[in-house]
Parts: sequence; structure tokens; C-alpha cells
Amino acid sequence: MTIPVNTILPGDCVEVLNSLPENSIDLIFADPPYNLQLQNDLWRPNMTKVDAVDDGWDQFKDFEHYDRFTRAWLTACRRVLKETGTLWVIGSYHNIYRVGAILQDLGYWILNDVIWIKTNPMPNFRGVRFTNAHETLLWAQKKKGAKYTFNHHAVKALNGDLQMRSDWVLPICSGAERIRVNGKKAHATQKPEALLYRVILASSKPGDVVLDPFFGSGTTGAVAKKLRRRWIGIERDADYVRIAQERIDAVDPLPLEAVTLPDRRSEPRVPFGKLLENGFLRPGERLYFGPQGEVSAVILANGHIRHGETVGSIHQVGKALRDAPCNGWEHWYYLDASTGERKSIDHLRQIIRQQMKEGTP
Repeated sequence: MTIPVNTILPGDCVEVLNSLPENSIDLIFADPPYNLQLQNDLWRPNMTKVDAVDDGWDQFKDFEHYDRFTRAWLTACRRVLKETGTLWVIGSYHNIYRVGAILQDLGYWILNDVIWIKTNPMPNFRGVRFTNAHETLLWAQKKKGAKYTFNHHAVKALNGDLQMRSDWVLPICSGAERIRVNGKKAHATQKPEALLYRVILASSKPGDVVLDPFFGSGTTGAVAKKLRRRWIGIERDADYVRIAQERIDAVDPLPLEAVTLPDRRSEPRVPFGKLLENGFLRPGERLYFGPQGEVSAVILANGHIRHGETVGSIHQVGKALRDAPCNGWEHWYYLDASTGERKSIDHLRQIIRQQMKEGTP
């Protein structure tokens, strides 16, 4: 069966998911109903009514009905996910703990919980509890231990070349990005494109199939198209289908060369000893653990390094110092004699890799 990519499929998400081929989807992003359980209208101090989430699709009789619904759509998602696929689901305190427990019951393996910290959250107008200033995303793989996509270096670069943490500080969807119809919000829970940009960039590759079972205003599809991923949206509300389709039709994909990012794991392996053979470093020189660290190690003639009584590879000695796994290429620095500055030894590795590509090592 051919996968209907770059299409919005109308209908109930469970029924539509069960009509798709098994093991066919690379990535799922799900923004399900939160079951907010609002009892009364919300009013601001100036007596204007808050445009809260009071849509019928967010209302359930009780927790038992919500859990049954959650189990059904998560089961259907697991069937279509590839063995190497991952799923993101976002929620608030109203539902995310129930969703997380059901995820684990169904055999998903949670990789991360990410906290989206809102820079401009809606205040708690009644002043009876703390302002809800964050939402939680759970990132899970279908099968524990399976290889999955995580573009570590891409999101690190996106974060100013610092490893991206699990607390994401981003504004809520507002201003020109917020889709409105006749002056009113087209969708009560439209997510900001910046949030989906991180999710899709981190956990998929160009050409992968990204599915959203609660498509709404189409944010997932819009960002997926921009990043040259194939996408599938499932949505039962005809008005949302129309709004999302118009939105996605207006998106221009980025140039292929802009989204085809280097994958260091596919680059040729360079032993540390090759830096010695090529004269970039010399036995007897010192490496420093960190750009400003005081800890150092001496380079040995066989490509190992020594710190005190600890002798081994750059990774082994780094692991002993950190008491944790260590990629030595990212943690050891050498002293550049020409500038007096410390530089990462990975800089030298990249020079050798370039020479290997050019056939001049």
C-alpha cells in the first residue's frame, strides 16, 4: 500500500491510523486533547472574557473515558511507527502524567521529557494558584534499544554550539503567526512553529515521513514541508482541514542543500594517533580537559595519553576524569602555539577528514 504523503486525511485519528500500512512512519508528533476540565468561564480583572479552550473535542466524561481514548490512539500510532521510529506527545499537568503511564504500559520507551517554558504565558487571573507557565513534551521510541534518529549536532548548532538542554524557552503562538478567522483564533491550541522546528530538526531527516494525528491548524505539516520532510495530517474537523491546507499551500520548502546537514557519524573514522603521524600534535605535548580547565594529560608516542596514573585513549582518560561516558574529541584541547589559544582537537580531526576527501592526507 502506498503511503498518502503530503496529505490531510479527514476522519477519526484511530480509524485513519489503522488504515495506514504498519511500520511506515518515521516520526509522530501528537498534540492530543488535554482534557482541561474547565468548569466555568474565565474572566480577566477588567471583566473581559478569556478565550479559553472550551471546544467539544477537549471534553471527556471522566478520566476512564480519557484513558481509553489515549490508549486507543497511542496503540494505533505504535502500529504505524517504524521499529526505529519515535513519537513526541505534548500536554499539560491535566493529562501528561496519564499519557506517560499509558505510553510505558504499551511498550514505548521514554527517551526524554522536555519542558517548554513559555516566555509569555497566560496569567492565572483568579490568583488562586501559580501561573501555568510550561507544558511537557514526552519523546519516546517504539522499541527500547532500537537505533533512532537524533541529530545531536544539528540541534547543538541551533543552540549556539552548546548541547541543547531539555528546557526550551520559547514564546507561545501569537502575533502574525496566530491564525485568525474573522478576528478570532482559528484554533485554540495552535503551537508555535519554533517548537515544531526543534522537534522535527532533532528527530527526523529530509524525506522522512512525519505524521500528526491531531493536525488542527497544520503547524506540523507547515514546518515539515519547510524542512523538506514528507508529512501526513489526520483531522476530523472540516474547518481545520481547510485552514491547515491553505496554510501549508503557502509554505515554500527550504533549498535541499540548506536542510541536508552533515552527519558526523557517517564521516570517516580518524584515530587520534593520525594527528601525531601528520604532525599536528607531538608526543610530550599536553592536552587540556576543557577550554579553561586546569586538568591536563601528556600525549604518549603510541597515541594514548596519561593523566597521573591513568593511561588510555582520549575517551578512556576523559571517562575516568568525568566518571561518565566521554567523547574525547569534544573535551580535550591543545595549545595553538601561533595564537596562544586553546583549540578543540576535533578541529584537527576535521582538517584530516577534509584532506581524506581531497585525497591528500
